Amino acid sequence: MPVIQLIKGLREQIVEQLRDDILAGRLPEGTALREIELSEQFGVSRGPIREALQQLTHEGVVVAQRNRGVHVAPLAPEEIRELVTPIRRTIETYALRLFFDDINDDDFDIWNQILNRLELACRRRDYAAIAEQDIALHRSFLQRAGQPDLMAIWSVLVARVRHHFRETHLSYDDAMEIHAEHRALIACFCHGDVEVAVTELEENIA
Repeated sequence: MPVIQLIKGLREQIVEQLRDDILAGRLPEGTALREIELSEQFGVSRGPIREALQQLTHEGVVVAQRNRGVHVAPLAPEEIRELVTPIRRTIETYALRLFFDDINDDDFDIWNQILNRLELACRRRDYAAIAEQDIALHRSFLQRAGQPDLMAIWSVLVARVRHHFRETHLSYDDAMEIHAEHRALIACFCHGDVEVAVTELEENIA
C-alpha cells in the first residue's frame, strides 16, 4: 500500500507540473514529451511518467499518435474562442452554484494562496506564471464542485484556448489589474449572494 500511494503521489505531481507548464505556455504546442527524458527530469521511473501522460491525454492537454509519440496538443483556431468562452461560463458558473452554500475558511485559504502567487507574478510581469495562476484559480472552482465530468470537459476547453489567457493578460496596461480583478472576484464570495458571485464570475471569463 505505501508503494502504491507513493507512485500515485508522484504521478499527480508530474501531471500538475506538466499541465501547468503547457497551459502557461512554457511548453509550446507540438513539443515532444518523451518518457526517458521526463523520467530523468523528474528523477523517477518511467511508470509514473507514462501514467501522467495518459491522464494528460485524456484531458486533451497532450496528444498521442502511433509512431510519433506524445506531443503538446495544438491550439484551437482563434474563431473557436467565441464558441468556447460561453461554454466556459456555463461550466464554471454551474460549478460555483454547486458549492457556493458550502464555502468555508479552507476554501478562502486555498484561493488566497493562489491570489498571492498571482500577485507576485503580476508584480514581476511574468506572464507565464500569471496564466498559470489564473488558470489555477478557475480550476479550483471545478475541483471544489467535485464533478469529474465537468472537470474533464473544462480541461479540454482550456487546453485548446490556453493562448487566450496570455493574449488577454498582455492587453492590460498594468498587470496588477489582473490580480485586482481576481481578488475582487473572490471577495464577492464572502457576501453570500450567489447571483452576484455568478455575475462577477461571468464577467471575469472574457
